[in-house]
Amino acid sequence: MNILLKSVKILDPNNVGLHSKKRDILIKNGKIEKIAVRIDAGKGATVINKKNLHVSPGWFDGGVNFGEPGFEERETIDHGLSVAAKSGFTDVVLHTGTNPVPDSSSDIVFLKNAGKGRATNLHPLGSLTAKSEGRNLAELYDMKNAGAKGFYDFKKPLINGNLLKIALQYVQGFDGLVYSFPLDLEIAGKGVVNEGEISTKLGLKGIPSLAEELQIVRDLFILEYTGGKLHIPTISTANAVKLISDAKRKGLNVSCSTAIHNLWYTDATLGDFDSNYKTIPPLRTSKDVKALVKGVKDGIIDFVITDHMPTNIELKKVEFDHAAYGTIGLESAFGALNTLFGAEVTVDILTRGRKHYALESHEIKEGAIASISLFDPDETYVFGKEHIYSTSKNSIFLNRELKGKVYGIINNGQLIF
Repeated sequence: MNILLKSVKILDPNNVGLHSKKRDILIKNGKIEKIAVRIDAGKGATVINKKNLHVSPGWFDGGVNFGEPGFEERETIDHGLSVAAKSGFTDVVLHTGTNPVPDSSSDIVFLKNAGKGRATNLHPLGSLTAKSEGRNLAELYDMKNAGAKGFYDFKKPLINGNLLKIALQYVQGFDGLVYSFPLDLEIAGKGVVNEGEISTKLGLKGIPSLAEELQIVRDLFILEYTGGKLHIPTISTANAVKLISDAKRKGLNVSCSTAIHNLWYTDATLGDFDSNYKTIPPLRTSKDVKALVKGVKDGIIDFVITDHMPTNIELKKVEFDHAAYGTIGLESAFGALNTLFGAEVTVDILTRGRKHYALESHEIKEGAIASISLFDPDETYVFGKEHIYSTSKNSIFLNRELKGKVYGIINNGQLIF
């Protein structure tokens, strides 16, 4: 397929000569053949000429769930990758919130095969422990050889600190990445929202910041003892940012992420008991949100994820206490981040996570593989159900004004526009 992008603005800080310039881009057989001020369309080329069209290196999402296998009614892998492509993502890391969980090499092979041939690349994680039960390590080495990018018991804290110690020691032999979800279950108790003034007013049991921070302190002490690579997903508190910043200054090989909705919302939005705002970790305070935003800008938070979690409607349309956690996030990701940070910073946020998974980055330059996201950073709109491509509709951003429209991607020789 030959594609000609007309008069597009290029946002690629790694290519100083073309960054912020308007150019035509000719793509042939999946590679960028020519970039110039003006290129004439060849015979049979697909021409894309859109007002205020911007392009950047393809975006990366370090954390999605689709449901398959086990929860196909929420989202299949095939449909989920289509949603990701329409949302501007060329690469997504698949979390392990399935039934059964992927805890063997054959499971990883199944997931990779299910994602083959799509415009968006699928990079699966494997479970850290067998059946994600927290008792025995899963087949980590075999899963790594099969293509697993890391090991994570999805949203489940590893209670046994010794098991984390053994995992961090073991994976050093093959450069594995261990996830540890930051939550002390005993401190969290039966909490469902952030513990504080709002939870008291609403009569809801709270999850204190301490529940997150104690687990992080424990994990960092273990990492300092063992060495290895540790990833702490979806941090949500100001003190968590400080703890990880201090650990990095000490030279520990630790990375972390936060979810987009934790950069946007505080627990003050819970007043109408809308279960779309029920997330784990919970929405915190304005102080926490400010610290997270600063942590992203300063690079302490290594990357931001959508934490995309499609959920059955019958699990959301119940009393808040009993509702399932989670929100979808792919479709709203660019608009939400662009509203907060602006286009150039947003592109950096959406492309900088690859190195933690040893994924290749593709510049926008002649001769390079075409891995490109297409968007208009200036269009504002109210995010509604008509903007949701996912099978599940549980979006925390419904009815919010966002800035930035996504058109799609060019990747793996395919155009999704």
